[in-house]
Amino acid sequence: ACTLRENAAALDAEQELVGVTHPFHPLFERRLPCVGRRQNRHGARLLLQTEDGAVWSVPPHWTDLASPDPEVVVGHGRAALRVSDLLALADLVERLRGKLVG
Repeated sequence: ACTLRENAAALDAEQELVGVTHPFHPLFERRLPCVGRRQNRHGARLLLQTEDGAVWSVPPHWTDLASPDPEVVVGHGRAALRVSDLLALADLVERLRGKLVG
């Protein structure tokens, strides 16, 4: 796992490269150095640094550090969305609909 760095711009040969696996993330399929870890109100975050020096905060479960999702493994990657994703989307649509109507 990546370690906390005082200066995210200081890259060295021992830094771990982390791949972004979330298909809708702008950094999808890129492997970037992990320059730190943080905890915020949304949970654990990894700090990944791009070539231009920008640091992106990414949840660990959106990277190759997470265990493979059993639904994706069983479906051999064919499903566009998992059941939990569809339920979350339905909940979001319902909440947004309530704001538009109410």
